Parts: sequence; C-alpha cells; structure tokens
Amino acid sequence: MATVNLNPKGCSTPGTPGVGSSTSIHSMQGKDQWVKLNVGGTCFLTTKTTLSRDPNSFLSRLIQEDSDLISDRDETGAYLIDRDPRYFAPVLNYLRHGKLVLDDGLSEEGVLEEAEFYNVTHLIGLLKDNIARREQRPAADKKRVYRVLQCQENELTQMVSTMSDGWRFEQLINIGTQYTYGTEESAEFLFVVSKECTNTLIGREVESNDRAKVLQQKGSRM
Repeated sequence: MATVNLNPKGCSTPGTPGVGSSTSIHSMQGKDQWVKLNVGGTCFLTTKTTLSRDPNSFLSRLIQEDSDLISDRDETGAYLIDRDPRYFAPVLNYLRHGKLVLDDGLSEEGVLEEAEFYNVTHLIGLLKDNIARREQRPAADKKRVYRVLQCQENELTQMVSTMSDGWRFEQLINIGTQYTYGTEESAEFLFVVSKECTNTLIGREVESNDRAKVLQQKGSRM
C-alpha cells in the first residue's frame, strides 16, 4: 500500500538501528529488500521482489546494483521519479498482486501511459485489450451523461482546468443573472459537461441528463 508523504522535501522513515542494536542479521537483510520511491512528491514503500516482477521494466532496472539508469534521490534515500503518483499506484499494485484495480476518477488510458513509461509489458497488453474491448462495445451499451454546473464569471477558468478525467466541455450558457461583487457587476453561467459511460456505470448520473439537454436547447436560443 502506498504511503502518502506530506513533506515535500522527502519521505520519512524510522531510524536505522545502531551497531549495538539487538536487531538480528536476518532482520537487517530483510530491511535491505525494502525500496522507497518518491513519485511526484508521494512516497511509495515496496520491495525489490515486487519491482522485479517484470525484469525488463524501468523499475526493475532502477534497483539493480549495476543499473544503467541514473536517478536522483531525496534526503531519505528515496528514488525521485517525476511522474503522476495517482497513476503510478495502479502500476505498483499490479506488480504486487497481478490485478488491475482503478480508483474512481482514473482512466485506463492514463494508466496505460504510465505502464508504457515504466515498460511493464503484461500490464500494457492488459490495458490495450481492455480499451479495445470497450471501444468495440455496441452503441446501445453506451450513454452520454450530462452535468450542469452553475458558476460565476470569475470561476470559468478554474472550472475548465479542474475537469476530471473523461468529462468533456459541451456548452457555456449565460443565464443573464447579474450580481454585484464589490464595485463590479458580473454574470452567472451554466457550465455543461458530458461523459460517455457504459450502462452499468451510469447510475445516478442519468438524473441530470434530460435537464442538461433542455438547458442546452434553451441556451442555443438565447
């Protein structure tokens, strides 16, 4: 399991026992098997065995004593990797147990990008197969879900930049409501976005679908 590091300077770990410690040689050897990775500011603690599951991967090559890869380390000794930690977690978990598990908000395309970077061969093949099967599904199994978000004029840029994976901007509707902010007047907008989902994943998202389409039609007549 990944451990999140809230200290941007590095990953903290317990101190190493001194020479006079009663720690057994076996325990010390076991400790040498642990590896720290600082991926985009998030610390992951794992083992050399896990990282070596795919011997041709970037991660396996990185931890070899005679590695041909050059990687900086932070002050705790963690390897520094400038990648997105959210999408690294599924890659690491796949190496741990051989299963692909995606948290909400993560796309298979995003994990594929990371799997290709780390050169995890079997995971790359699995993701490509999943994406291909998804694209081949009949249109009846897919539905475009709409959401309508109300925002102020000075929030538009933030709304666009914080859209989560899979959501696409559709339309911006000026609802004409003027409000006063300090000494300036501004308008309010309806921000319409959509996302393609399979029928099994739609759930409560469908509830806003018809309302969004009506608002889009009204907006096009304004």
